[in-house]
Amino acid sequence: MAPQKLYPRATVKKIVKAHSNCNVSKNADVMVSIPPTRRPIACSFTDAAQMFLDYMLFMQTLMKEAAIEAKQGGERSITARSVKKVTADSLAKFRG
Repeated sequence: MAPQKLYPRATVKKIVKAHSNCNVSKNADVMVSIPPTRRPIACSFTDAAQMFLDYMLFMQTLMKEAAIEAKQGGERSITARSVKKVTADSLAKFRG
């Protein structure tokens, strides 16, 4: 099976900046992919839409938490370090 194609970094950074009013540093990788074992074999439009909405809600929470962490750390923008610090906590909130 071919690897899942992700959005380009520039697109994600523009979306994050537009919705959160925060800058994202050059090396901050905010991409999240679904592990191969969790991918559905066949999904309907509603399943795909639900997965997308869950993904967007997770990304919004992750970026808000990373922005808080960056500000508390005295950084001017969201960095890879601030994203990594809050990833585990954000993932824990979304486990079903």
